[in-house]
Amino acid sequence: MAFRQALQLAACGLAGGSAAVLFSAVAVGKPRGGGDADTRAPEPSTWTGVSRPGPSVWDSNWDRREPLSLINLKKRNVESGEEELASRLDHYKAKATRHIFLIRHSQYHVDGSLEKDRTLTPLGREQAELTGLRLASLGLKFNKIVHSSMTRAVETTDIISKHLPGVSRVSTDLLREGAPIEPDPPVSHWKPEAVYYEDGARIEAAFRNYIHRADAKQEEDSYEIFICHANVIRYIVCRALQFPPEGWLRLSLNNGSITHLVIRPNGRVALRTLGDTGFMPPDKITRS
Repeated sequence: MAFRQALQLAACGLAGGSAAVLFSAVAVGKPRGGGDADTRAPEPSTWTGVSRPGPSVWDSNWDRREPLSLINLKKRNVESGEEELASRLDHYKAKATRHIFLIRHSQYHVDGSLEKDRTLTPLGREQAELTGLRLASLGLKFNKIVHSSMTRAVETTDIISKHLPGVSRVSTDLLREGAPIEPDPPVSHWKPEAVYYEDGARIEAAFRNYIHRADAKQEEDSYEIFICHANVIRYIVCRALQFPPEGWLRLSLNNGSITHLVIRPNGRVALRTLGDTGFMPPDKITRS
């Protein structure tokens, strides 16, 4: 039907350019080969081995915490039926919202031969101060700070923590910088597949460990800070929003920037801010 309408419109004198666009749109919607639409399942995303849902399909069990998926329906009591199921579902349902603040470390000495020598620059220390002041100004009751164990992230955390007294700190190797997955489109500074395989598995583990809906026992909304690295944050954002993770390199983050993810009790995820540095003077903003 749509194809016949396109033919009629073109015959009625559509301009050449418009007709070309229209025919292109119709062609895109047609199944290839003239037969039935391609019903092949989505291909797994490289090393992760996890099939992604098709376009505009939200996987409600992305964090494997969807209540219905945690219940063995085969053990349901036939007599109690719906009441028992509702009670068991309620037991697994999240009640609180998690606010995830992903902070990129401040500017550092990139020429350090060893990782421990890649300390913050004087400007980087200023950036961390500004980020700490910004977080403190939000007036939120932060629950904890989780930070990468790399030197530049530790030093950034040291400075930010001064503005958030009483907030506990936890260091982890999972959030260390790395190459999460081979980017698409590819880049000139190619890395061997083994690098993506090793770093990617670790960064994916960080995502699964830290990014999920609240535990069912959590009663109040939480506000958590994660201080780490650009590649890690960009990958986490893509995964959380169920965008193709291979697109992580298309995003750009400034030093000391704030990215804010919200995870609702029903598992829905929203991106409040991405790489915000609007609180910094223009001459203090860097990306290296």
